[in-house]
Amino acid sequence: MNSSTPSPGYLPIKAAIFVMLPFAFAIGCGGSGSGPSSGSGGTPPPAPTNTNEWTWVSGSSVRSISGVYGTRGVASTSNIPSGRDFAVSWTDSSGNLWLFGGSQVDPLLTTGPLNDLWEYNPTSNEWTWVGGSNTVPGNQLGIYGTQGIAAATNVPGGHSGASSWVDGSSNLWLFGGGGFDSTGAQGLLNDLWEYSPLSKEWTWVSGSSTINPKAVYGALGAAGAANVPGARANAVSWTDRSGSFWLFGGDGVDSNGNLGGFNDLWEFNPSSKEWTWISGSTTANVKAVPGMVGVASASNVPGSRQDAISWADGSGNLWLFGGYGYDSTGTAYDLNDLWKFSPSSKEWTWISGSTTVTNADLCPAGTYGTEGTPATANIPGGRNSAVSWIDSGGNLWLFGGLGCDAIGTAGALNDLWEFDTKNLTWTWQSGSNSVGTDQGGTGGPSGVYGTEGTVAASNVPGGRSNAISWTDPSGTLWLFGGSGLDSAGNQGLLNDLWSYQP
Repeated sequence: MNSSTPSPGYLPIKAAIFVMLPFAFAIGCGGSGSGPSSGSGGTPPPAPTNTNEWTWVSGSSVRSISGVYGTRGVASTSNIPSGRDFAVSWTDSSGNLWLFGGSQVDPLLTTGPLNDLWEYNPTSNEWTWVGGSNTVPGNQLGIYGTQGIAAATNVPGGHSGASSWVDGSSNLWLFGGGGFDSTGAQGLLNDLWEYSPLSKEWTWVSGSSTINPKAVYGALGAAGAANVPGARANAVSWTDRSGSFWLFGGDGVDSNGNLGGFNDLWEFNPSSKEWTWISGSTTANVKAVPGMVGVASASNVPGSRQDAISWADGSGNLWLFGGYGYDSTGTAYDLNDLWKFSPSSKEWTWISGSTTVTNADLCPAGTYGTEGTPATANIPGGRNSAVSWIDSGGNLWLFGGLGCDAIGTAGALNDLWEFDTKNLTWTWQSGSNSVGTDQGGTGGPSGVYGTEGTVAASNVPGGRSNAISWTDPSGTLWLFGGSGLDSAGNQGLLNDLWSYQP
């Protein structure tokens, strides 16, 4: 993404989806990312000693590592996915972690969107290459088969920036992104797929088998067999307590065939196989309507955005944070607004964060406070392409992304935050509050890996964006890869696997 305010035509789609630049950071912050934000000091406060414990589990501590696929369907301790970003993830009922596609480096060190499917067993510490191709860009087109019919030959094409869900039967669901269609053409997709870990078969459920299809919204709040979100990438997704899937925003194609950033919210019923347009606009690049902080309203709605962060809490509420998109004035920048959506009332509530541009870099600085101490004044800085988890206590966790540190300097972040949904307070738990020396928005802290498999208070992943995350049944948080900084501070695609015990 370029760092300037987008043209009126569309919210820019990250270069990694189509150009697949594996070592380039896409910063949403405006300007060069240099200099402090208004009213802040000239140098960032020093980062305190890390008191939380990360474990480097597997993968490399250096960038740009190709995958070791081994034999399809056979687990091995030597297997490892390649360095990648923009992939999607699932956790099944057995606690196994699943990974699909993304923009990555294959064994021939070429780059592009892959369609490889992996399973990781945390108990045995083994990866299994389950399906899809191990090369790029060859053999990456989708094989759709007959809509609604599972088949061993079916497989999605290479996808990057897709969305994902898990249903009550541990089936894995995949929607859209940028990638390859049934003809091998590359563009934006709105295909919806279901994968059964038991049968090892994919089913093309809905959407188009060709690139760049338009949205069909239907009537607001009414499910319909013809309804379908337009092709899009970098949207966010949730699963609620009733098992419905939710999709919000991203960059894509509206009902008129125009490209842009969206704030439309969709619900998909996996039983009826129907989409419902719930809220938001059918047109692109819409500004936020925040209303009053803490007050739900039918007129409230987040602005259009991509690469936001999402959670679903134990009460079934949907949470949304940041991303690159439009504030309440219609200006695009890296956001740090936090929203809650109630599926029962169909209303949004602006919870915290800024709804307007706050500094010349178009990126609000973070207020970190004291590490490990919650405070109502604490707030992560504006960012896109972070990752999220939710723990067994219903608290929301946020890590890294591309955005602004404690003084508003742009770069790759490695800060870990916890949000208490009861007390509505943020806590900075680990990582740095500074991206270091500004390098035009591409700086960031290096990874401190320690000894593989050994917990240490000093361990911490390097700054990164578009990583992949899971939560296992024991409550452990898992992090894999992304675009970021390795142990030497070099930027590239990573394939390191980390665990964190909250």
